[in-house]
Amino acid sequence: MNDTKDWWKSKTVWGALVSMGASLAALRGFELDGLSQDQLAGTLAALASAIGAAVAILGRFQARSEIR
Repeated sequence: MNDTKDWWKSKTVWGALVSMGASLAALRGFELDGLSQDQLAGTLAALASAIGAAVAILGRFQARSEIR
């Protein structure tokens, strides 16, 4: 595995974070009704991707040098 990517682009990381969050929430008595952990992880991964794209576009407009 030689390819690299940002941590927030990893579905494994998002799945682990959602699983950990759901477990901690369950310990406090909170339940996720009607939304599976897989669906939540997918939604959060898509949201992170959209935020990353927005930051990239914003960064390009704020950049001081041109693209060749």
